Amino acid sequence: MDFDATATARRALWIGGGQWAGKSTVAVNLALRHGLTAYLYDRHDARGHDDRRIADRVRRGKHPSGPDAETIWLGSEPARMAADTLAAFPRRFAWVLDDLSALVPGRRVVAEGWGLRAELVAPVVDSLEQMAVLVPTAEFRTHQIARLPRARAVAAGVSDPERALRNRWARDELVAADAVAQAERLGVRVIRVDGSLDGDRLTDLVAEHFAPYL
Repeated sequence: MDFDATATARRALWIGGGQWAGKSTVAVNLALRHGLTAYLYDRHDARGHDDRRIADRVRRGKHPSGPDAETIWLGSEPARMAADTLAAFPRRFAWVLDDLSALVPGRRVVAEGWGLRAELVAPVVDSLEQMAVLVPTAEFRTHQIARLPRARAVAAGVSDPERALRNRWARDELVAADAVAQAERLGVRVIRVDGSLDGDRLTDLVAEHFAPYL
């Protein structure tokens, strides 16, 4: 058998978008309902990609451990933080593709995460209908920030935790807006999540979009 490193990614269903929109919930629900394999970007990126991140920093002449929390969250304005995040996504997406190349599931993979960008996924998939972008409305985003402890988490040791949180939230909003702009430019489905649908009903909506592939 000839090994095709792109086969799993090419057939995958992709959920990108903004923070706190329910991407993980939908991906897990779809996996359980339809016998898919769920790939949770944040879990891999924050844990399994550490060795690749260190090697990448070394190759680029950076310190292996990266900048400290003070520099990350207080060292620049949100617009610069967002630009740096967007610039890093292509490198991180290559690690996702490498992860997926090692999976040969009987059914499709459903991959979710804010780093799964329309402009990165589009060249990989057979059809743009294999992707959806979920973003919270401004009101729902505010609700999620107030409700979810992880949305208010900030690295220990920063000198101004409240400003660090404001910077993080502003950065995430800019990154989400760019995700929408890129998706709309390419013709990828955008679903604006306003909280009127619970996790199961939001999953129903995304499942309708992915129906030809489930």
